[in-house]
Amino acid sequence: MPIEIAVLIWGCVLALVHIFAAAHVKTRQYGASWNMGARDESLPPPAPLTGRLVRAQANYFETFPILAVLILTDAWLGLFDRWTMIGALLWLGARIAYLPLYALGVPVVRTLAFAVSMAGIVMLLWPALAAAV
Repeated sequence: MPIEIAVLIWGCVLALVHIFAAAHVKTRQYGASWNMGARDESLPPPAPLTGRLVRAQANYFETFPILAVLILTDAWLGLFDRWTMIGALLWLGARIAYLPLYALGVPVVRTLAFAVSMAGIVMLLWPALAAAV
C-alpha cells in the first residue's frame, strides 16, 4: 500500500479522534442528557478545553477534505513519488501534534504545526497542478 493511502486511512482515524475528543468534553460539560437530547436549549459558553477541542475539530475538517482529494487525485494520475510521500507524512505528523497543542492552549507552536501540515498539502498539490497544465 502506498504511504499516501496509508496516511489517508490514518487521517480518517484521526478524524474520529477529533470527533470523540470534542464530544467527550462537551458531554462532560453539558451532561449526558444534553448529548442524547435534541440539543435545542441555550447553553453556557464552552469551558476553555471544550472550546479548544471543538475549534481543533473544525480546523481539522477544513483541511482534511483537501488532503483526501489530493491523495486520491495523485493516486489516480499515478503521481506518487518521494515528495508526495514526504508531504503526506508531514501533514499527518503535524496534524497529530496539532490536537494536543491546541487542547493545551499552546499558541505559537500550534500555529507552526498547522503551517507544517499546510506545507504537506502543498507538496501533494504541486504534482497535480503540474499535471493539470
